[in-house]
Amino acid sequence: MHTREEQMEAFGRLLDVLDQLREKCPWDRKQTNESLRPNTIEETYELCDALARGDQHDTMKELGDVMMHLCFYAKIGSEQGAFDIYDVLRQQADKLIFRHPHIYHPSQVGQDRPLPLPYGETNEEREFANAKTASEVLQNWEQIKLKEKDGNKTVLSGVPAALPSMIKAYRIQDKARNVGFDWQKKEDVWDKVREELDELEAELRREDKEASTNELGDFLFAVINAARLYKLNPDNALERTNAKFISRFNYIEQHSIRAGRPLTEMTLQEMDELWNEAKQQEKKQD
Repeated sequence: MHTREEQMEAFGRLLDVLDQLREKCPWDRKQTNESLRPNTIEETYELCDALARGDQHDTMKELGDVMMHLCFYAKIGSEQGAFDIYDVLRQQADKLIFRHPHIYHPSQVGQDRPLPLPYGETNEEREFANAKTASEVLQNWEQIKLKEKDGNKTVLSGVPAALPSMIKAYRIQDKARNVGFDWQKKEDVWDKVREELDELEAELRREDKEASTNELGDFLFAVINAARLYKLNPDNALERTNAKFISRFNYIEQHSIRAGRPLTEMTLQEMDELWNEAKQQEKKQD
């Protein structure tokens, strides 16, 4: 791996290239926060896809694309006199130091090279400093964020409104857990899941679309809650199922192409048989 000096040199080179492109390239010159935002979302999803596939090369490549976007926004901020990449990085380091009192003393915020110091002037500070497990650190994290000058005003205000619904539900539940609002025993969540499923089925039988939509949301929220309690990531789980469905359906479609028969002319039984063939092939590959 590369030295810190080499890493800093590479980061500086990216900033230099971006400065030149912003000055000389017609496309880069016309970009704004608004015009870049859709591309940033796309690049982020491409990174997430590479991470889900475990492809290290693509992960490296997509990280570069996301990094370029982050630097681009900082560049625009500097042109507007609002902030630059120095402010972005320094504030982030300060925030990490402040939120890790079990590692740093908060007086180290703003210092160039913070050193670990004991933290414990008050009972609360001593409690924060004694965090030893990941769970304890997360619980402290939410409490500390509420104390920050420009931090979250409420526990759930830290959940971005633009998150995809499934990820947002997980984050809402996780943040509530960090302040003690959670099931005492994870097994108890299944009663709630069954309750919500019963209510959904009842509304579906009544054919009330509005009420059914509400109950479907409650049911999905309960299932996501169950996944969280059992330390499963529902978004990753659904993405795996999506990938399996695509692979198996593509198997059916390729068979239909080789047979010279459109999918619309195949019976459901024929497609089911091919689906099961695809499943068997997956098992052999595993």
